Amino acid sequence: MSTLTSEEIRHALHQNRGLPYGAARNAQAEALTAAAEVSGDPALFRQALVGQIDAYEYSAERTRMVVPFARLLQEYDRDPGAFDASEAHSLFWRFKWVAGRIVESPEIPVETVTHWLDDMERRYRIAGYSERAVRQSEYYLAHATGDRERAERAVERWRAADRDAMSDCHACETHTQGWFWSDRGEDARAIEIWEPVLSGQQTCMEEPHRVLARALLPLVRLGRTAEARSHHLRGYRLARGKESLLRSIGEHIEFCALTGNEARGLEILSEHAALLGSLADADAQRDFFGGVLVLLGRLKRLGHGADPCVPYEGSARTVDELYGILLGQALAVAARFDVRNRTTRVSDELRERIAREPLTDALPLGVRSATLPRPSAAAVPAVPVAAPAAPARPAASAVGLPDLVARARAARDTGHPGADALWAEVSVRTSALPPAETDPLLAADLADQQALTAARAGAKDAAALLAGVRDGYRALGREERAALAELRLATAAAQAGAEPGRIRELLAAGLRAAESLDTAEPLRARRIALAELSTIRVESYLRSVEAAPTRDHGDAAHDHAEEHGHEVLVAELTAFVASYGPTLPDLAAEAEEMLGRLALSRGDTDGALLLLASAADRAVTAARPWEAVDPLVLRAGVLMSLKRPEEAEQAARSALEHAAEVTDAEQQAVVRITLADVLLRRDAADEAAEHALTAAHWFDQAGLTADGGAQARLLLARAHAREGRTADAAEVLQSTLPDLLEHGEGQAVSARDFLGNLLRDLRESRAAAEQFLLAAELVKDWEDPRPQASFAQAAADCLSDAGLAEEAVAAYERALELRRLTGESVISEVRILRSLAWLGLRQEATDATVAAARTRMDEAARVLEAALADEPRDPELRAELAQTWHQLAQVLDRRVDAALPDDGSDPAPGRTLGAAGIEALRLEEVLLWDRAAALYAGLGAEYLQDRFQCLNNAAWTEQELGRPAAGAARISALIEEVEALPEGTGPEWLLPQARRLVTSLTG
Repeated sequence: MSTLTSEEIRHALHQNRGLPYGAARNAQAEALTAAAEVSGDPALFRQALVGQIDAYEYSAERTRMVVPFARLLQEYDRDPGAFDASEAHSLFWRFKWVAGRIVESPEIPVETVTHWLDDMERRYRIAGYSERAVRQSEYYLAHATGDRERAERAVERWRAADRDAMSDCHACETHTQGWFWSDRGEDARAIEIWEPVLSGQQTCMEEPHRVLARALLPLVRLGRTAEARSHHLRGYRLARGKESLLRSIGEHIEFCALTGNEARGLEILSEHAALLGSLADADAQRDFFGGVLVLLGRLKRLGHGADPCVPYEGSARTVDELYGILLGQALAVAARFDVRNRTTRVSDELRERIAREPLTDALPLGVRSATLPRPSAAAVPAVPVAAPAAPARPAASAVGLPDLVARARAARDTGHPGADALWAEVSVRTSALPPAETDPLLAADLADQQALTAARAGAKDAAALLAGVRDGYRALGREERAALAELRLATAAAQAGAEPGRIRELLAAGLRAAESLDTAEPLRARRIALAELSTIRVESYLRSVEAAPTRDHGDAAHDHAEEHGHEVLVAELTAFVASYGPTLPDLAAEAEEMLGRLALSRGDTDGALLLLASAADRAVTAARPWEAVDPLVLRAGVLMSLKRPEEAEQAARSALEHAAEVTDAEQQAVVRITLADVLLRRDAADEAAEHALTAAHWFDQAGLTADGGAQARLLLARAHAREGRTADAAEVLQSTLPDLLEHGEGQAVSARDFLGNLLRDLRESRAAAEQFLLAAELVKDWEDPRPQASFAQAAADCLSDAGLAEEAVAAYERALELRRLTGESVISEVRILRSLAWLGLRQEATDATVAAARTRMDEAARVLEAALADEPRDPELRAELAQTWHQLAQVLDRRVDAALPDDGSDPAPGRTLGAAGIEALRLEEVLLWDRAAALYAGLGAEYLQDRFQCLNNAAWTEQELGRPAAGAARISALIEEVEALPEGTGPEWLLPQARRLVTSLTG
């Protein structure tokens, strides 16, 4: 490196500034500093030292900047006059950085740190700067040493001092001042102070990144969980992969660990596992490790200590092993600080942090995370772990066994969703009793619950269990229960695919058992009705099975059989509703819901809506509101398809209200995703996001993360995007994208398009281009080339924004080819041609590059003129033609600028353009801008801003031609025209700016 020339070093310094922050950039900065030192060029050496300091500042080696800064300070002390105003400002500005870094270096004694701060204060005073930055640095030292009184005095003097050129930016100061109060447990005050950063009013290179992370736990403690969730999604996206933000990454991991999102925390840790070794910045290492240890400790307590974790130094580690390694290292670093500070505060705070308990059982984040493996029974700790909050259900705790059994039987008899949980609790309690103390009827009830669970799961032994339950109840004289078990034998046989004849025998037996009940039995009518409804349902299934062979003997015969079966089923269900509606409304509701679904299958939406509404009403009347949920959800979907959103919302809200006691996770999820979809279509994005988030959580609980969970997250992302929370939307969508890609080509294309647009809005241009290119690949075989053309063009735009010119040109060329295949999108074709023209000028404006750009612009103009020949008054085509002429004039202006010396003197001999050539181009520019302005004039007041821009450019070019009066005349004419328009027609700024321009041209 020492053989490089000064010019080569300068070029290398420029290139190094464009590299990502990290070890590679730091190493190059060090080498360039060494080369600059031996070059004999003091100015270059100073420049290299500043580059080295800056590289360290935004990496995991921040504390290493002390040495190069000390050398830069020596250069200043040796010859202050060699530093111009900018270099002197740069030196004093970085003094603040170093003041913070030495505080974070445990090997630097407190006395030395104090000496540095005193020197900083002296130098700032001599240079005329306020003490604001000095007192801020003093606070860092006071905080590090645990001197609370000094910290408070420093903050008070810091805030009282005037802001000046050495003060940190508002965002950084706000961050530290909020941190001061958060450190004292004043969460609400800290959040209030941080608000300008959290809301985006104050930003800088590392803000709001740091504040978004630091505010997470205070927000959760304050109960503001929705804000915490959003700040995590947005903040982690900003911090991800940035070495200088390891503290923030550790805070995101800790937040996940303390909010029931351990799997998400583990994913974040995996993304940063390479940074788990010893770091040059010991303070950042301790803070990062602290957050990781909170997560690992939580995993240990959940029984995952023996599970594989992220590798450490290339070797696989379990959670227990990694916890032990990192704990030892973190405590060792903390001890180094304590020795330096002569306290135990740093170690004490670290241990306190690691031992923190969760702040909430489960805070759904919306993003998809892999599920943690189920720990073995032996690994689960004795301390109970709280489960995610579930819907309300009959309470089972704090009651005696007789009361608990009574509740379980009541819930069973009413079909309450909480019955299973109550019987599970009964089973647990009775299992601890001696067999002799178990009531025979209770034993039969528990056997019944076991058999029912087996039948629902389609277990092979379900029939045997049900038969045993039937016989057991009969032995106890409980014929009404035995009749129900008899009927369940028939439905279990149908579920198992038994022969139709056998199923019919069992159905008949079930009906006979119900009819043979004593006439005084209160449940006799219900058992008979249930047997009849089951027979109707199962017979419909059996008819379809028996009609299946006719499909091979002609469609007409099969269709006739199917239609007849449909008519029979409708008639039977209708008769059932008529017979039992007044006395057994819940069973009538079941039949009516079936009728509603049958009506939908035949396209009778009006009839279906009436039937579904009636079914829901009957369920509520029967005091079984949970049974109204399914018909209401279906009704909401039908109403939305009919574009009746108000009624759809009403149905969905009713479904959610009636689902209060539903315990089935999938049903809870379906209700919420339905309401979320309705609300989003009604532009209630905020509430839609809330329900979509909860739906995703319940789909996860139901084991449907990749199915319903993916759809809920897609809806959540759309709601976030509608709210303007683009980063939240992108984070959610990216997390579930692999699932969505498995849901068919159409959804895969839509998801990539959506994500591409989100990333483009976030200015993540390279990543956006990737999504658009992948979408284009998916649709390349479609008959219609327009989607591929649109994606190729969008990708090209993003590639151009990302500075990938060659790739952008290739994508634009492909998009142009596809646009021309359709022959429909003239405007898109024209915009591609203009983009290609500008990309051709990306390096320099030479005769050749300008000629190529002119060719593209001329081609765009010809395309528009041809289109206008067919539609001469089309305003969009006319505006695009005006814009094309405008941009061609700008291309020519680039050529003129390239031909003129930087000092504005006459063109030097030997340049490609002489004075005559420059004048010719300027005249052509004026002509083009006049033509564009004339077109805009014909398009009305809507295009006044574009027209003024053209005339403004033409006027200044006229001045360069020595004809300022001609330019002023153009603007004066526009002023008179705008003044004659109705008030408020044009932009408020136009007339004042136009008058100032005339004054400048004629003054």
